[in-house]
Amino acid sequence: MRMTAPTKIMLIACGSFNPCTPMHFRMFEIARDHFNQMGTAEVVGGIVSPVHDSYGKKGLVSASHRCTMIKIGLQSSDWVRLSDWETQQEEWTRTRLTLQYHQNYINSVLKDSNSINDQQIPSWLPEGLNKMTGHVQLKLLCGADLLESFATPGLWKDEDIEAIIGQHGLVVISRAGSNPEQFIFNSDLLSRYRRNITIVTNWVTNDVSSTLVRRLLGRGLSVKYLLDDYVTEYIKKHLLYGSSST
Repeated sequence: MRMTAPTKIMLIACGSFNPCTPMHFRMFEIARDHFNQMGTAEVVGGIVSPVHDSYGKKGLVSASHRCTMIKIGLQSSDWVRLSDWETQQEEWTRTRLTLQYHQNYINSVLKDSNSINDQQIPSWLPEGLNKMTGHVQLKLLCGADLLESFATPGLWKDEDIEAIIGQHGLVVISRAGSNPEQFIFNSDLLSRYRRNITIVTNWVTNDVSSTLVRRLLGRGLSVKYLLDDYVTEYIKKHLLYGSSST
């Protein structure tokens, strides 16, 4: 029996990354391991897309700082990269449009691969993408909290949820003990696109959040081993989140 080649996919995580934590990046590794073990897809790249400054979240530091911290935090990764496209727009961009932009760009590179060299490819795309054959599907990588936010009245438009899951797909990193399957079952919209939602359980729990990090920094407490040392160094150098330089 002839085996079919696994689907090629890229993962994109959208959010504030204020600041980025190791768990933000760990999600990419957990997802890639899952697809490798299942043999259902080949993950060819990962994208971190921080939100625009106009998002209006309290305590959000500038995109310039957040992008720099992401670059620092990703120095050891050879496949997850920063895209600053969202931050370069005139205003906040809906997640649906962010996915569409990146998917369209991926499609254009694959379509015109003969006329594009590696030097012309944006830094957020994996090297050698223009040499790949077949379709590369972009999927939104997120935690269970984002999935559950779909039920928050007024937060998401139904057409956006439908486009994100129906046209792209969702990869949800779930904590042990949570029940995303029940949440999906309770939603007619999510159930309709269940085949496009991949649930991956993270058995090594890590509850370190950006909120917790900001709180500790603001109180002058240590965040060592919670953040990349070089990210912490950058935060203190620029006195971000109420931290001191000492």
